[in-house]
Amino acid sequence: MTVQRIAAFSDAGQGGNPAGIVISDHFAPEAEMRRIAAEIGYSETAFAVPKGGTDQWRVRYFSPESEVPFCGHATIALGAALAGHSGEGRFELELNAATISVEAAASDNGYVAALQSPPTRSTTARPDLVAQALSMFGYSNEQLDSAVPPAEIHAGADHLVMVLKHRSDLAAMRYDLAAGRELMRRYGLVTIMLVHIRSDTEFDVRNAFASGGVLEDPATGAAAAAFAGYLRDLGWPHGNRILVTQGEDMGEKSLIEAQFTDEPGSSIRVSGATRVIRQL
Repeated sequence: MTVQRIAAFSDAGQGGNPAGIVISDHFAPEAEMRRIAAEIGYSETAFAVPKGGTDQWRVRYFSPESEVPFCGHATIALGAALAGHSGEGRFELELNAATISVEAAASDNGYVAALQSPPTRSTTARPDLVAQALSMFGYSNEQLDSAVPPAEIHAGADHLVMVLKHRSDLAAMRYDLAAGRELMRRYGLVTIMLVHIRSDTEFDVRNAFASGGVLEDPATGAAAAAFAGYLRDLGWPHGNRILVTQGEDMGEKSLIEAQFTDEPGSSIRVSGATRVIRQL
């Protein structure tokens, strides 16, 4: 079995969020996939097996501690790996609860890939969830930006998003991993997304990923897609495109572009560059 290590949403050949990629003829037993994901140690590893041809694949995602229904950065990395395996183009991916696509084309630093997310939805965040999340991070209601209220957002996976007024508050993000794991699992969240608004179309982001046993994700394509859908639901002046900068506070700057139509709930196109880390 070959494990590829590819960083997604990299910036000019640097940074990005590393994912493990395993392409094989059939899935290993679930316990083995969990073991491999834990051994690799990245926030997610994608496992792909062919389904009806080189352009159709069945995909499962595992964090070091749990199976994840959808992972954006691992899908972007998988797109690059599939392009290397089968040639540039578009690939249909059957997930546990959705069918999506990813396409990839060669670039100077590897491949540029773009996925089409599952449908999006958003709802006002439950007050008790917001109160507990604020307490866990050591924030107060006064630090939230009322222009974008806290919400529970979805594009294949569930996230809580809270927008902060000041960039310095985002940089100061701290929390206890065990407390975060308990909170996220109790409310069915994959990540908690903290955002600072640079402009109508540019955002600085940090994503706490304690549910998967990882303190912070340097790039979270699924959350970026869900956030784009939420901005659309709000009637935010997005111009059908947003740019997310994530991982900068970790020293792993990542760039995520999300493009979308005005149709409520419709799929989000999430794209970014990739770079190969190494193969074992």
